Amino acid sequence: MTDSTMDDSRRLRPLADSSPSAVVAGFVSALTGYTSSLVLMFQAGQAAGLSAAQIASWLWALSIGMAICTIGLSLRYRAPIVVAWSTPGAALLITSMPGVSYPEAVGAFVLCAVLLALLGLSGAFERVMRHLPASLAAALLAGILFRIGSEIFVAAQTSTLLVLAMFFSFLLCKRLVPRYAVMVALIVGAAVAGAQGMLDFSRFELEVAVPVWTTPSFSLSAAISIGIPLFVVAMASQNIPGLAVLRADGYDVPPSPMIATTGIASLLLAPFGSHGINLAAISAAICTGAEAHEDKRKRYTAALWNGVFCGIAGIFAATLAALFVALPSALILSIAALALLGSIGNGLAQAMSAPAERDAALITFMITASGMTLLGIGSAFWGLIGGAVTLLILNGRRR
Repeated sequence: MTDSTMDDSRRLRPLADSSPSAVVAGFVSALTGYTSSLVLMFQAGQAAGLSAAQIASWLWALSIGMAICTIGLSLRYRAPIVVAWSTPGAALLITSMPGVSYPEAVGAFVLCAVLLALLGLSGAFERVMRHLPASLAAALLAGILFRIGSEIFVAAQTSTLLVLAMFFSFLLCKRLVPRYAVMVALIVGAAVAGAQGMLDFSRFELEVAVPVWTTPSFSLSAAISIGIPLFVVAMASQNIPGLAVLRADGYDVPPSPMIATTGIASLLLAPFGSHGINLAAISAAICTGAEAHEDKRKRYTAALWNGVFCGIAGIFAATLAALFVALPSALILSIAALALLGSIGNGLAQAMSAPAERDAALITFMITASGMTLLGIGSAFWGLIGGAVTLLILNGRRR
């Protein structure tokens, strides 16, 4: 092979390397990320009493951060590196943000971003995660998501037809075309809601998002109930699985620079509402598979298209926010619950997989799922404490 041939093989040619399947994979991965967790963002914003402009700024900050990091990292390493917001983190905020002011929540976002950036810059990513038992991290995730997932059964009491239609359409698609199950359930739910006159598009219009600055305010209670659990959840449920997806498909990329990049981006965007962006797992898997491109070396283009679509969504984040205002709460609760079923199941399975740690994981799950608040601190933190104490008492001597 001549030097010119080698240089040509190393040259980035995104458009030439792309293909229709890569474009579709990028679109589907972006759509999957938004349809599966955008409702959580909107629900968290409503629970915290945020205005429509603040919610739109939140979505703008996350989407723009995802787009820039996804495109930048994919071009840097020529690998399908997809960056997404923390879906479990959004679920955590639904129950944690109402207890603190919004500036204090933003301060907790800053704390989480600083921890992520330091972890990446120091190269201590792998060392830190070895000190957190995987069973406790999985139980924490399952407990956070369980409270959100169970809301579908509460919604069924008042909107029975809507919930049942979404539930059974989800199950049917889960068997036939699982990748589109959440999207189909959302379409069916919107159709049923429209037929019942439950949709209100009077305030819906195409609008460009305007970033809204919020000066962070730091408090110990917000740091403990939001900042630290958000950091743990981001690492355990986003970055570790995201790295595993890349390596499973043969992309051996250095983890620490990626964590540092997403941490710095999260820090810069936190005052505009971003609670954090991390490595994606489910969305990434769509871009790393053979369906994205037959040539493994060119699958990075699928991630590039994902970034493009996320950027477009960020520009029109105000329109997305207005769209979800038009949807009934039962639909939002139901689609959020259905989107989280897989994560809840996987979390519980992993939490219970180690017999010696099963009791500690169960305690973590039960405390976290209870939604308790003690000394002004939310249940996620106490779940970790309870599980760690249980693990220490039961297994400390043996270890």
